[in-house]
Amino acid sequence: MQPYPRNFSHIGLSVPNVDEAVKFYTEVFGWYVIMEPSPVYNDDTPVGQMCRDVFGNDWEEFRIAHLSTGDRIGVELFEFGNNETPEDNFEYWKTGIFHFCIQDPNIEEMVEKIKSYGGKQRMPIREYYPGDKPYKMVYVEDPFGNVFEIYTHSYELTYSAGEY
Repeated sequence: MQPYPRNFSHIGLSVPNVDEAVKFYTEVFGWYVIMEPSPVYNDDTPVGQMCRDVFGNDWEEFRIAHLSTGDRIGVELFEFGNNETPEDNFEYWKTGIFHFCIQDPNIEEMVEKIKSYGGKQRMPIREYYPGDKPYKMVYVEDPFGNVFEIYTHSYELTYSAGEY
């Protein structure tokens, strides 16, 4: 099988309250709801069986909602009854995913909107190529502790220059 660039389909985020997360992501980023928050039960329905394959058998139910970004990337929001907030939500040195990134050309306004909805700015907004290109980035987190990054320009534009 010849390799080719696969598309990104979706990301799953665990949140303490799926209704609040839907409100945050739809009102702050304009993402839209594909499936309203719904319960999923550990039963013999096809979705119950599929989730048991993923999560094992030590759960009774959880809630899930499905959103989509402007470029049709899915965002699954999971609310588990026994969710725990990690003591350190940014263990970047551990193997695994430690952030995702969205793109907004008005990074300053977006950061202020995130903060106004209870999120946090984790660092100053930085330029990748000061004085040369207007590419900026910043790390933030949603009100639920999920850390993410914001770029002003596409990933390809940002890194196609080769070096920082």
